[in-house]
Amino acid sequence: MRRHIRSFTARHEPSGQVLSHAKSGLGAVVGIGAVGGLAALTNMPLLLAPLGASAVLIFGQPASPLAQPANVFGGYLLATIVGVAAALTFPGMWQVAALAVGLAIALMLMFRVTHPPAGAVPLVALAAPLQSGSLFFTILIGSISLVGLGVVHHRLPPRFHYPRRLD
Repeated sequence: MRRHIRSFTARHEPSGQVLSHAKSGLGAVVGIGAVGGLAALTNMPLLLAPLGASAVLIFGQPASPLAQPANVFGGYLLATIVGVAAALTFPGMWQVAALAVGLAIALMLMFRVTHPPAGAVPLVALAAPLQSGSLFFTILIGSISLVGLGVVHHRLPPRFHYPRRLD
């Protein structure tokens, strides 16, 4: 029983250097700050919760396949298509949310562009007062901003190759 409990509390992430962790946190501050500033300038609702989760991956786990640009853009695109289609077809039906999230996950896995934060987009589409067409643009602008800043951020010391290079 103790062994079973320990598997729930064990840390599976390797330890790292404090400077790298601080750089990751600062990158997220700059990334989300830039998206927020852009939101203020354009009056667009760019500060969506899934983008905060994307910042964790892009700035904190840049080696993860889930943080790569193809996964960020592809995952968000598929999830937004599913979410908008669900919201247009079944407006106001919260029951459809589970099906939309499940379909988005299945499609991301099939197309090999899994980005976990994108799994929340169908919920945003079904629950938020955003117009369906503007959700595509909002997600696109937010993800381009974060990925672009991630590329620049990881070129600063301590350097990291982002996006991952093909061998």
